[in-house]
Amino acid sequence: MRFLRQSLTGLFLLSLTLGLLVYAGLLVREAVEARMSQERRVPEARERVFAVNVVEAAPQTVTPVLTAFGEVQSRRALEVRAASAGKIVDLAETFEEGGQVRAGELLVQIDPGDAELALSRVQSDILDARAEQAEAEAALLLARDELHSAEEQAALREKAYDRQRDLLSRGVGTAASVETAELAASSARQSVLTRRQAVAQAESRVSQAATALQRAEIALAEAQRRLDDTRIVARFAGTLADVNATLGRLVSNNEQLARLVDPAALEVSFRVSTAQYARLLDGSGALTRAPVRVTLDVLGTGLVSEGVLVRDSAAVGEGQTGRLLFARLEAARGLKPGDFVTVEIEEPPLERVVRLPSSALDAGGRVLVLDAEERLEERPVTLLRRQGDDVLVRAPDLAGRSVVAERTPLLGAGIKVRALRPGAAAAPEEPEMLELSAERRAKIRAFVEANARMPDEAKARILAQLEQEKVPAQVVRRIEERMGG
Repeated sequence: MRFLRQSLTGLFLLSLTLGLLVYAGLLVREAVEARMSQERRVPEARERVFAVNVVEAAPQTVTPVLTAFGEVQSRRALEVRAASAGKIVDLAETFEEGGQVRAGELLVQIDPGDAELALSRVQSDILDARAEQAEAEAALLLARDELHSAEEQAALREKAYDRQRDLLSRGVGTAASVETAELAASSARQSVLTRRQAVAQAESRVSQAATALQRAEIALAEAQRRLDDTRIVARFAGTLADVNATLGRLVSNNEQLARLVDPAALEVSFRVSTAQYARLLDGSGALTRAPVRVTLDVLGTGLVSEGVLVRDSAAVGEGQTGRLLFARLEAARGLKPGDFVTVEIEEPPLERVVRLPSSALDAGGRVLVLDAEERLEERPVTLLRRQGDDVLVRAPDLAGRSVVAERTPLLGAGIKVRALRPGAAAAPEEPEMLELSAERRAKIRAFVEANARMPDEAKARILAQLEQEKVPAQVVRRIEERMGG
């Protein structure tokens, strides 16, 4: 009986298995037939819409800024040179690299011994010349007095001669008396000529004495100048550079000892292209006195100074292009000659221009704008200036249009886009919420309450969320990942 029961049980199980296999085969065949009988569905083609950043084209008046690079230099610099040779016997305390000196301050004193001796000799020569001049003037007075006396005597002799001739004509006098009177008159005239010659010589001596005195005074001025050349003083207040003089050193004539620079009189020289230079000219062709801003970048901290454009170079220069301009700086705090700085010059204002990002303009001078259906179309524009990452353009029909700020190879005319305007806040996405079953909610609550590593504040916040009808899906997924479920 036992064998028969086990045999019947096995036969029953075999029959049941075969029946299930047949049923499964029928199901598979029906599924395949249903799949093959269905018509293939072609997915509906949908147009791709790109999201683009757009800016509003608003015409305005803009003052372009021309940017260049230049070097700071001093408008007033002086080479301190030795005007005479000799030994340095004295130096100013501030005669050092970077020393601040005042106008008229003694910088270097060269040994004045030889110059002082030469000056003393010339002063003695002047005393001699003045004495000679005084003696010549006195001799001239005496010579003139003697001439006057000789002229009086000659006049008396002439009168005596005339009287003797008158007596002879009346038969009273003699011929010998007339002859004697004539000889005396002739001798008197000869004496007058001699005295005149003496006066002329005395006048010549006075002239020579005056000339000698003038030469001595010239020599005195030269000796004084040579003595003054032993003292080197500061012509103006400034800072010393390239100092190479020491006490006791022998210097030669015209040797450079230092360089005096005025730190308050600074200017910047920079080179611009010819096109940029043309934009800085006024109607008469003269350079405008445009405002200038000079910046020296020092580890992110900029030293800024204001100035004004004053002049340009007279010639281009061999092997150079463009124009070399100069701007005078006012109150240049922290700047030194030789600094390499950034120069910004304000150009004349441009009216009715649109400022756009440089990425909105292609190489052909075209931009992409949105039409009424939010499709792209190209518009040609005129590029006027480039200002850093922006461009200044002008077009007749661009005012008020939405312009694509960033062009990509995927964008072109006719493409539909979704405009993203600056300042428009994106709508916040609502978090996904789940409705939990009582069993699942209890399981999560038990895990949170049993977690000893979770902070109390976080645990209280999660338990409060589990009390709600819907729980954030992100919170549920994060907890179940930790649970391993």
